[in-house]
Amino acid sequence: MKFRVEGIYDAKKLGIPQMLILGLQHMFAMFGATILVPILVNNYFHGEGLSIQVTLFCAGFGTLLFHVLTKLKVPAFLGSSFAFLGGFATVAELDTGIFANMSYGEKLPYACGGVFVAGLLYLVLAMIVKVIGVKRVMRYLPPVVTGPIIICIGLSLAPSAISNASQNWILALIALGTVIFFNIWGVGMFRIIPILMGIVVSYVVALIMNALGMTNADGSAILSFAGVASAPIVGVPKFFLCKFNITAILAMAPIAIASMMEHIGDISAISATVDRNFIEDPGLHRTLLGDGLATSLSALIGGPANTTYGENTSVLALSRVYDPKHIRASQVEIFVADFGADFQQALRFHPLFRYFFQNGIFRTRVIGQETQQRLGARTRTGTTGTNAGHGAATQFC
Repeated sequence: MKFRVEGIYDAKKLGIPQMLILGLQHMFAMFGATILVPILVNNYFHGEGLSIQVTLFCAGFGTLLFHVLTKLKVPAFLGSSFAFLGGFATVAELDTGIFANMSYGEKLPYACGGVFVAGLLYLVLAMIVKVIGVKRVMRYLPPVVTGPIIICIGLSLAPSAISNASQNWILALIALGTVIFFNIWGVGMFRIIPILMGIVVSYVVALIMNALGMTNADGSAILSFAGVASAPIVGVPKFFLCKFNITAILAMAPIAIASMMEHIGDISAISATVDRNFIEDPGLHRTLLGDGLATSLSALIGGPANTTYGENTSVLALSRVYDPKHIRASQVEIFVADFGADFQQALRFHPLFRYFFQNGIFRTRVIGQETQQRLGARTRTGTTGTNAGHGAATQFC
């Protein structure tokens, strides 16, 4: 099958309503994985971990900051990073020194302090790239180095993806099939919002199944609106300031080495997908600066590390709308979702949110084939295979 390669670089041609719909698609694409990080961290800290509302706020603010620092050129979306989960788990189990008599909730600010320092390491690498030049740096960080790191981060999440999908394989497969159908046979606007259609169609099917009395594989209700009924209409994020301790810093900060490799791979993949060299313009030093500052500011107020999201690179490839404006439009929708506590509860129950946007198998194949089509003319330079590898590998974020 031959993929279309033409893209839309000016979303104004679509009109504001269509831009908002595309922004909604990007928001849903990142939502499942982004809220999964605080859910997992809460498990490590026995219910005293990160706040979902703070996480969403930091993702939205971090993305806008990233766009400003990259001259509004890079169509990237920042969400919470899975790379630091091991560090959070380590800090949660510290029981010596000042941590000896601390509750899990009291340890959390120190974990965030380690993430804050990790974000500053991005700034160090950004300065190095600026001083010695991106081409020289990239000689030591080729795709064959960064790609496997991204894959390892994603594969570590595979058990969680299968576990979530096993709650209701019917809904998961319906969502996947719907996205494939609209991506291949969709007409007009429907062709550029396949992921959003996957959510809508599977949600409607879930409503019907629930009304018929069907349940998940474990016997639980497919839909439960108890959380929506008890949640306030407007919820204010519970921010707190991070704290610093050398032990926590040593547990968290070195993870930045892996996350920076992931960042370089993600920017390479976005460049290949959009057919623009963002490594050169606006420059790798600017993208590192944006990601690093977003991470540090997030940790400063009690959020997780941020990272460029492969899920949203997949949306770019599927929709073929490459204008960063519609990603910035999605930030308004994220802030609405962030302060709408009942809206978050309404989305969390759906099993496809954690399955579909975390599982990388389908996304990897789509992006890998799409990237090879785009870079086919570069085969003789020896870059096609490695960049196509980035396009596939970075989908596991």
